[in-house]
This record gives sequence, structure tokens and C-alpha cells, in this order.
Amino acid sequence: MSRLDARKRASLPKRAFAYVDSRGRRRLPINDEAHVRNALARFNQVDFENDAARERARKRLLNAAKKYGIVPIGFITGQLHSARAQATHDVRADEFFAVFKHAVDAVEAAAAIQRALGERTRRDELEVRVRIGIHSGRPTLTDFGYIGLPVHTVARVCAVAHGGQIVISGETTEAVGASMPAGLRFRSLGRHRLSGLPDAEALFQVEADGLLATFPPPRTGGRSRRIHDSSRA
Repeated sequence: MSRLDARKRASLPKRAFAYVDSRGRRRLPINDEAHVRNALARFNQVDFENDAARERARKRLLNAAKKYGIVPIGFITGQLHSARAQATHDVRADEFFAVFKHAVDAVEAAAAIQRALGERTRRDELEVRVRIGIHSGRPTLTDFGYIGLPVHTVARVCAVAHGGQIVISGETTEAVGASMPAGLRFRSLGRHRLSGLPDAEALFQVEADGLLATFPPPRTGGRSRRIHDSSRA
């Protein structure tokens, strides 16, 4: 994203900003796709004058996001918070890293997000698909966020998913165990070697009513072998 210097910023019209306060100070530029993504990431850091000003800015930002086909950050975080996410870390534009105390909460949140996006598509006639990957492990929490192999693993799991798909690791299926929510199923996608990881990882797709079900093979670009299908109703 090219930085707006003072001269460029001053040349933009007021409509190029999501928020202009009562003193005329202009915040959250939305003049192009990159700045819309940045504004989405920074929205909750802005000190608005009142709730009405915040709501006006939110609507302007959502309209700008729709123009560029961007999934609004507030929408995703709202779904995560409603699903009892312990914390959300490393938010970058439209990418999220969320931590849950219980694996079942992560799976339910993922399903809720995909269902809500499906409803949004039918209502707005604008199809937006996101990839979701889930892994269970014990990362290390530092002053700079979570680190460790589980963090790398979940990033790789998410990377092999397709838009609209929820892919989880074998560790997550074990962590969910008998707590499987009614109506959700795990379908085996086989074992796949993921970039940077020493061993092949068992991958599963989350299936349920209201979710897309048919996708190409995981985007590993490498060889894989099938494992026993442990789908559960």
C-alpha cells in the first residue's frame, strides 16, 4: 500500500475518508482497495466522537468494502466473539488468527462464519469466500503473540483449503471428540505433506447443512495418500 503523504491526503475529497470529525479532521482513507483493507484493520483503534459518528463511519467503510469485494473485519470478529473466542491475534487486513480454549468452539465459529457469508452472498448477490483452517496444539504465548509449531501448522492447514471450505487437522478431530456438535460432520481428505512440516498431516473437511460441500483436492501441490474415513454424523 502506497503511503499517503500530506499533499496527497489533502488533495482527496471528504468522500475518500470513512470518518471526518466535527473539526474537519479526516480519518480512515478509503480511496482505493489497499486503504480500505487498512481502514478495516484499524477501525476499532479510532476514537470516534460519539456512537452516531462511529455508525456513519462504519456504514461508509462497509460500502467501500463491498465495492472492492472485501469481507469486512467487523463481520468476522463479531462471529468470533459470539462463539467465545479467547482472543484474536495478528489481524492483518482480512486475515485472522484466533485462539479458542476449546476446539469445539473453533469448529462452531467456523461453521457460523461460512453460513453467514453464504447468507450475505444470497442477500447482496456478491459472492465472497474465505478459507478457514483449524489445528489444535499448545503454542507458546509471548509478549508478541503466540509462537511455535502449532501456529505454523494451522497456517499451513488454512493455506491448503479452498474458498468457502473449513479444513481441520487430525489433532482437532481428536480434541473435539465426543463434543461433536449436532449436525456437524468431519470427512477425511487423506494425509498430506504440508510445506515446512516434518510429517504428513491428516486433514478433514467440516460438513454441515448450509455449508458448501464440493471442493477440489487440498491445494498442497504434492503427493498424498488416503487414510481411513472417520466421518461422523
